[in-house]
Formats: sequence, structure tokens, C-alpha cells
Amino acid sequence: MAIKTTGTGSLTIKPQRATPVQLTSRSSLSLGRATHALTSDVALWTVIRRSCDQMKFDNYMRFIDDVMCAGSFEEIREEKRERAGGAPDDKDGADIKNPAHDAKIFNEYKRRTGEAARVRSLPFTGADRYALLKAATEVFVMANCGVSLAPADFAGILRRVERDEEVKGTGLDLSEVTTKLWESYLNEIDLPRNTLPYYGIIENKLKDVPIDTSPEQRLLTSSCYKILQKKLQFPCFLELIWSYWHEEGMLVQTMNAITLRFQNVLASNRDPLANMEIDPLRPLNNLLWGLIQDEIHRLSVARRAYEYQHEYGLNLVGKALQGINPAESRSRFIEAFHNLLYLCSVFYKEDDDTTVVADGFPVLNAVKELHILLAEGAHNQYGDLPSTARQEMMAQEWILARPEMREFLPTRIMVAYEEPWMDRVDAMKRLQGWTDTSIYHFRDLGVFGEQILLSIRFGAWSRAFDADQGANWARFWRTEIQGYLHAYRAVTGVDLTSEVSTPEQGRMRFLPPSILLRNRLTQQLQQGRQGAATLPTSRQAPILTGPPALTVKGRT
Repeated sequence: MAIKTTGTGSLTIKPQRATPVQLTSRSSLSLGRATHALTSDVALWTVIRRSCDQMKFDNYMRFIDDVMCAGSFEEIREEKRERAGGAPDDKDGADIKNPAHDAKIFNEYKRRTGEAARVRSLPFTGADRYALLKAATEVFVMANCGVSLAPADFAGILRRVERDEEVKGTGLDLSEVTTKLWESYLNEIDLPRNTLPYYGIIENKLKDVPIDTSPEQRLLTSSCYKILQKKLQFPCFLELIWSYWHEEGMLVQTMNAITLRFQNVLASNRDPLANMEIDPLRPLNNLLWGLIQDEIHRLSVARRAYEYQHEYGLNLVGKALQGINPAESRSRFIEAFHNLLYLCSVFYKEDDDTTVVADGFPVLNAVKELHILLAEGAHNQYGDLPSTARQEMMAQEWILARPEMREFLPTRIMVAYEEPWMDRVDAMKRLQGWTDTSIYHFRDLGVFGEQILLSIRFGAWSRAFDADQGANWARFWRTEIQGYLHAYRAVTGVDLTSEVSTPEQGRMRFLPPSILLRNRLTQQLQQGRQGAATLPTSRQAPILTGPPALTVKGRT
């Protein structure tokens, strides 16, 4: 309304005519999702995602196929160049389709293989073929377990990540993530260039120790007390939880069963691999021979079990691990990790509700709690055992993916596995009477769990106090977190997203996965025995009561 003052001091009020709002058939009203301010550590998670993408099995298989089937690295490079029409190498970082394109990787490969790469004139190959596989695997992991932290390379990394399906629908606009954001994240500390802020916090505790910037750092560490600069600037983004879940999925046990039969060792009264006859005319025969001969140089199951306890408080169950006595176990890890996953599921429900602004503080506090636990386990074997275990298991996956394996492992052709070695493991489970849960879910637990924990381990969470950081983290890793939650329920039968209403539910949520897997296997065996004892016309499922047995054959 309009207000007008007259000369006599009186007020004249003239109301204005209201303008009606015209709604057409195309007009609509909607509420949008609440937004959170973009924080600089989103750039770190982009780098971690890129590193994990490089370590995928399909990239590894392309690399190893070239090494094991081609004559020399120079021939491989020339073939790739011709296949690409003479186009230059991708400048946005390592070529995701062929990580072997870098000349430095070729030179390192030739230096490490030595005699293994030379073709003998005699018909006796010895263990050279497996030595070649082992060396090539080590080079692949070394070249791809991390990415360049230099801001100049970040733009290429970001373009790769933006094309990933996992980042769609997270609610984060990665177009706002720029090289300047990555530089601002790295500049939070006063250290040499391209160093993560987390390492800056640790370095402040070691101010009395100089940083070694010499090129031959490994040679100097035997006589000098210094911090390796390359360890600060080139972190290896690998988590041992990847190996743990693949081991629980029976990857290693599958290979052990094959090597025992290869040596003519009877593992049980009923030999499920009686038809395993691998002729010496094809490469698989010599690969298994080299694998067995190299056993003394590989990690033992007890060695890995001790480190699972040290880093995550996760244990393995089996005859080979009876009497294991760890000096330290991260007993609070499972509780902290599963509590974080539950809080994320609550956050997603609130974040999807357009009438609610989801609170990121519970997620942030849970991440900080888990970060401290992970940091406590990053000592002793942590520096070398995760990468060594990864190399050994990836080599086993490649051997299992060989076409010859189909001849004695009856696989289900019509099941679309994501990686070619997976159906071999499931086939061995059926032959041996092991768990009937598919390796597909164990593989997802390893892949998703690794990315989740890497983002927590290498982040500077001890200095994080902004709720937006917790909200952004939950949104960025939503695909991995929800994938982990689903795979964990499929493997253990425990739903981490449900509210705890009884003490029994709370106890099951924080039980070690190995105990849950043992219990499910016991139920599976009991159901099989009771089902065989029932009449063929009966369709009633057996009712199980009482605690499961403590030991189960096959969980070794």
C-alpha cells in the first residue's frame, strides 16, 4: 500500500492493487536438496578415487597379458602405438587402458626381471615364467598404487574422475573442484611441495629429524636417521582390508587346493579335484610349478593374520591359525567402523528429505574416531605387508583367470561376473562344500572398504571441525558406503543400517566378520544334512537351534 503525507499533518493511505500469481499447467513447485559448502579435502578424495581406479583388475590383466604373451616391452609399445594410430600418449595421467605405456615402467620392469625375462635355449623353463609374473605384478602395483600429487597433474586426474559413474547422484558438483582447491589443501602445512596435510601433522612431531631429499634415499637409510621425502610426497594408496576380504572370500584357499592337487597331495577322503590334469604343453603348468617353488618367499597365512589384527582387529578362523597370539589388536575398529556406516545411512535418509537439512556433525565425529584407530595401526609391518599381500593375491587372480582353469573347474558360464577369476573361486566353493556366498560380495567389500578407509586414513581429520566436511565426505563416498553395507549384509547376514532394538542385535553388529561367516557356514552344513534326511515331499525348512560349532572343515 502507498502512504502519502498531506500538509495538515494527516496521513492518506491508498492500498495498491495486488497482482495475482498465474499458475499454468506447466507450473510446478518443488523443494531442492540442501547444499553444503564445498571443502578443500574433496580434492584429496578425488585423488584417492583415481588411484583406486588405476588398480582395477581389468587394467592389471591387460598389463600382465601383454607382458606374459608378447616378446618384449618395445614390441608392446610399438603395437599399442600402431593400434592407437600413432597418437601420442595421454597427457592427463597414466593411460587407464594400458598402464604400461610409461617408459620409466618399462625400464624398471627390465631391471627387475633380469634373467627371468631372458628366453632360455634349453627346453627346461624352471620357475622363470612365474618369476616374470611376480616381477611384472610388482612393477604394476608400484606404478599404480598412487597418483602424482603435483597440482599441474590434478586437472587430468579430475577429468578422469568426473567420468566415473560412482560420482553421479552424490549431490556434489565436481565442476567446482579445481586445481586451486587442490593447492589450497596441500598448502595447509609448511612442508616440501606436494605433501598431504596429514603427513604435515605427523612431521611436526618429528621436528628433530631432518628430511632426506637425496635421490638414492634407500641406500642412505641404513646409516642415516632421516625421514624419506619420497614417502611424504608419493604415498601408496593401498589398504590391507582389500586382502582381508578376498582371503575371507576363499581366494587364497582356492589356490591352495589347486597347488596341493598339483603336487598329488590328498587333502580329503573325497577328492573333488580328481579330474585336475594340467598338461605340460601349456603355460599354466609351469606357472603353478613356479608358484609352488616360490612358496618360501611368500607371506604365510599366519603373517597376514597377525597384521589383520594389528591394523583392524580382524581375525581369521582356521586350523592353520590355532594358537595365534597377537601382541596388539585394534579391538575398537569394528565398533567404530560399523557405527560410522550406520550414521551414514541415517544421514542419507535425512539428506534425501528435502524438508530437512542433514546434520554432518555425527558423521564427522565418527570419521575422526576411526581416523585415530587407523593411525594407531600404521606401524611395523604396515609399510610393506599390504603391498606385498596385494601383489601375491593379484597374481593368484590372474592365474585363476587363465582359460585352462575351465577344464577342471565347472563354472557357470551364464553368470556375468565382473572379473574373470571370480567364477573359478565360486566353482571351487561348490566342489569343496565351502560357503555358498558368492565371491562377488567379498570382492565388493574389499574394493569399497579400501576406498572408504583410504579417505579416512590420509585425511587431516584431527584438525577438522566443520560439519560440512563430514557431510561432503558422506556424499562423495555414498556409492561405496551403500555398496559396502549391501555386501556386508549379503556375506554375514547382519544389516548395519537397521536400528538396534535388542542387545542381541547390538552384539551381532560388532562381532568379528570371521565369527559371523563361521556361523553361517555351520548353518549351511546343518541345513544340508537335515535336508538330506527329510522326505522328498517335505518342503519345510529345518529349524536351527543352539550355538554353532566352533570349528568347521574348510575354513582354513
